[in-house]
Amino acid sequence: MIFRKDFLFVVVLFIALFNINTLHAKAEQNELPLKSLYSFKSDPFLLKWTFEIEKNQSTVAVVNTEPQTFEEKTLDRWKQKQSHLWKALPKEKFTINASAYTAAADECGKSDGITSSGLKVAEKRTLACPPSYPFGTKISIEGVGVLRCEDRGGAIKGNHFDIYMETKGEAFAFGRRNLVAEVIE
Repeated sequence: MIFRKDFLFVVVLFIALFNINTLHAKAEQNELPLKSLYSFKSDPFLLKWTFEIEKNQSTVAVVNTEPQTFEEKTLDRWKQKQSHLWKALPKEKFTINASAYTAAADECGKSDGITSSGLKVAEKRTLACPPSYPFGTKISIEGVGVLRCEDRGGAIKGNHFDIYMETKGEAFAFGRRNLVAEVIE
């Protein structure tokens, strides 16, 4: 019984393969009427679908597909939330009353180093700014360099800015100074 089923299967398979090869041979000789009647280049359904895809792709904006860092995502969110503040930033140089701070618990009330913007403090980068300066604002300070507004503080108002430093010794040595600053970005 098993022999008959296997034999029958082989015969059916052979017939199917023979018919496929015959169809291919006739198609190559242009004997099949379908090959001469159908052209994918003039298929109305295929053309409609193709042009709809192209139209949809042309209206899609190019999106940056590179993965963003936590820092970039955070600053992008703040830029959207504080968009109204960017227009009011000073265009020319101005004088600031600069002091220094550390991430110590006795100064900040906590010691994890997380700023008001959600970013971790970094020396030569973090600046505590008044509320009128949006997070992410880059400010060039004479004698200090370019720092980014990432933090706030209870005493940070008007023209008072706080520069983050690693150690209390550096912060005390810096003291309080009047410096010339400029918004660069």
